[in-house]
Amino acid sequence: MNIVACIKQVPNSAHVRIDPETKALVREGVESIVNPYDMHALEAGLSLKEHYGGKVTVLTMGPPQAETALREALSCGADAAVLLSDRAFAGSDTWATTYILSLGIKKIGHFDLIICGKQAIDGDTAQVGPGLAERLNIPYVTYVRRIEFVENGAMRVQRLMDSGYDVLDLPLPALLTVVKEINEPRLPSLKAKIRAKNQQIPVYGAKELGADEKKIGLAGSFTEVTEIFAPKWDRKRLIIEGPVEEQVEALLKNIKQIRY
Repeated sequence: MNIVACIKQVPNSAHVRIDPETKALVREGVESIVNPYDMHALEAGLSLKEHYGGKVTVLTMGPPQAETALREALSCGADAAVLLSDRAFAGSDTWATTYILSLGIKKIGHFDLIICGKQAIDGDTAQVGPGLAERLNIPYVTYVRRIEFVENGAMRVQRLMDSGYDVLDLPLPALLTVVKEINEPRLPSLKAKIRAKNQQIPVYGAKELGADEKKIGLAGSFTEVTEIFAPKWDRKRLIIEGPVEEQVEALLKNIKQIRY
């Protein structure tokens, strides 16, 4: 199987700060990590390779420093990595991002399966996986919690639902987005880290991908983030005393005054 695992480098959510002037996330000096859900996607790809054979290529779009995320994936067992990086990609929303990623996958060549995390912890849209599948015109299943089998050009998966799970069959090539319940990501060995450090990673920009400049970056984005803010918690505590009847009456009076 030729598997492509899509990952994203994101700010560590434990240290996220917002610039009060620009209303944007402060990334300078903030630790970057591989999106946690994407590590489960990578592990799913590696497990399939071990069971069915094949190759796992890890793909990301981002600034040059996103190379560190790819090397982490390589140290975990991925066979190859590709970085899509260009200043022209800056400001891309999910619509433009899926366009760029689709060009990157076409650059990689033949694939049987694309695996993504269910969502990124910085944007939380969960749109890139399905959007990429639509761009490539292939079937997809989101929120996959288990891959049951792959055979005869098809696969069976379990999709996590609020009240249980669905069992779905789909033909290959296809795309899956996975949840954390699917597996436990492996840790790389020291030897694997050293090998990954010296591995060549091709970098493709807009020109190499043949991207239409009107479909990337801010120009190719249909949405715009106008403001980001941290919610303010204004908690007030009220202690009601007296006989039960009076407490109930006072409670109801206060509830009616609450503005939603």
